[in-house]
Amino acid sequence: MDINDLRSVVTVVSMLAFLGIIVWAWSRSNRSAFDEAAKLPFAEEQGAEGASRGGNQQ
Repeated sequence: MDINDLRSVVTVVSMLAFLGIIVWAWSRSNRSAFDEAAKLPFAEEQGAEGASRGGNQQ
């Protein structure tokens, strides 16, 4: 087994890992969790606006 065989094995394993991640990301069972995570940056928390401005805003 020379270095080129090792490179071929690593390439195939990497491609299979990539395809596995694609299948996992696009599976229907994960859709609700990903939709919820996508909305997190837009969620407002109670009191977060006042705390980011220094706290004692009236």
